[in-house]
Amino acid sequence: MTSEHTEQLISLYNGSIPVRSRWTYRTAEPFTIAAAFQTDNDSWVKWVFARDLLLAGLSSAAGEGDVRFRPGSDASDRVLYVEIESPDGHAMLVMSHADVADFAAVTAAMVPVGEESDFFDVDALIAEITNV
Repeated sequence: MTSEHTEQLISLYNGSIPVRSRWTYRTAEPFTIAAAFQTDNDSWVKWVFARDLLLAGLSSAAGEGDVRFRPGSDASDRVLYVEIESPDGHAMLVMSHADVADFAAVTAAMVPVGEESDFFDVDALIAEITNV
């Protein structure tokens, strides 16, 4: 049985412009999180990254590639800096640390950390790859 958790989170682009984002975790894909960010023309840009990267980024700087996380604080609260980069551009988003930590806690309740392989269907992946 596959279950999914999706949550709408608001981030701030460069600390000032609100950006809606949709974060999704699926038990059928237990190693990854998908985050989609709404652009100014009402389309969504989707990023997929390792759940371990997000978990590490909640406590210290994490990531060397296209997605990086860094905890911090602003004038009033703890925040999580999310930096995403592609050949098309770069964005620095500021999110509520508590909101992202709550999302991460839900993913851990769905699939305990370290038990991801128990939920991963290798046979389905092989069938998908060979059925192209």
